Amino acid sequence: MGKLFYRSLQSELDELIWFMTKNAWDYHAETNTSEEQIVQLYNKGWYQEDRETIWIELANRKIGLIIIHDISDTIPLLDIRLDSAYRGFGYGREAVKWIVDYIFNLEDKKIRVEAYTRSDNYAMRKTLSNCGFVKEGYLRSSWENHDGSIHDSICYSMIRTDWENGVLTPIRLNDLPY
Repeated sequence: MGKLFYRSLQSELDELIWFMTKNAWDYHAETNTSEEQIVQLYNKGWYQEDRETIWIELANRKIGLIIIHDISDTIPLLDIRLDSAYRGFGYGREAVKWIVDYIFNLEDKKIRVEAYTRSDNYAMRKTLSNCGFVKEGYLRSSWENHDGSIHDSICYSMIRTDWENGVLTPIRLNDLPY
């Protein structure tokens, strides 16, 4: 596995269109995005407005995209997309670890990092778990897709103190029956 590099999205609209339209995003609300959708979102500032959008690069090739939502908040939310040709090789795990380190090393101290994924996205669930995220909730009928279908989703997080101390603090979801 080669070394990954991370670089902020600048004005690479053509590359963004290429990346987002050449891949199917089976576990996102919109599985196939169009050029028109990407251009519209880009022109509205969606990739920058309270977000950081970061390319994942391998040997000068863009193989993934990280979007950190709510970056001005103390609890940002991460989204990661990998080119289908690079899935299953550990790049997602390496990128998620980088995202966590990046977020917790920002000057404004973040409390936690959250990630949501569909319940049937086993690869992402395994990646988050392997990166030290704790599964905090199972949300029934909470993932609305643009085609009208609905899936369950799972909430994961990593808290700053766990990251700092290299531990996993278990949640206390079932301490009480209600």
